[in-house]
Amino acid sequence: MTRCRAYGSVPQPHAAVYYSQRATRGGLLITEDTNFQPDGQAPISSTDTQLPPDAESDTVFSKPRRLRTDEIPGIADDFRRAARNAIEAGFDGVEIHGAHGFLLEQFMKDGANDRTDEYGGSVENRCRFVVEIIDALVHEVGANRVGIRLSPFADYMDCADSDPSALGDYMVRQLNKHEGFLYCHMVEPQMSIVDDRRQIPHRLLPFKMVFNGTFIVVGGYDREEGNKVLESQDLVWPALDYLPLHPMPLALLPAGTWATLLDL
Repeated sequence: MTRCRAYGSVPQPHAAVYYSQRATRGGLLITEDTNFQPDGQAPISSTDTQLPPDAESDTVFSKPRRLRTDEIPGIADDFRRAARNAIEAGFDGVEIHGAHGFLLEQFMKDGANDRTDEYGGSVENRCRFVVEIIDALVHEVGANRVGIRLSPFADYMDCADSDPSALGDYMVRQLNKHEGFLYCHMVEPQMSIVDDRRQIPHRLLPFKMVFNGTFIVVGGYDREEGNKVLESQDLVWPALDYLPLHPMPLALLPAGTWATLLDL
């Protein structure tokens, strides 16, 4: 909603209406990001490798610009300032978007990151940028106001990792260094249909067992699958049955309203 109906990358009043319509039962709302590519500049990335065209949609992707090593601290500071702005605007906290092939995941995953500096190579180096952003946000607004979304098993937009389990484990352990870090929001591995039922080849329970805070899982669950997952996880976000496609009655936004920080 925020991304697709933002004019000039600026959310419009109807975005607030949209979220308020869905604030009657869920309790916690996490808003979307908006795309930000000023003046038609090339998108920034860990690499300058261009994605091949998408034949199904006839989409031709822009060639990214590889961030110089000396530019990266400035981008991390952009995230810090965005977090401060979100808190001052009245949001309760911020979720760092480290999933689904966006900028931070392009650094974390070796299928995209081909750098040879201190931000490429080993899992520690590839995660360095994200860890620096986490450190900056925790220092700026407090660990109790920061969450993160991760998708180590996803391969969206050719952004995949050769060892997603090691990547996820490393990131969770980095979060544990910040006492009170609010939550880790992780995407289940791709579901498949076996015997007419959704099946998930890998589970996220090992990461939950390592993480010290609240662990949220997401994966397109229906009611039955979502209730089953709740037996071993803290929160499921969201069950398919909860997402309404029709307008709901207007209501005030609840206290739990969060902004997503993405490519700023």
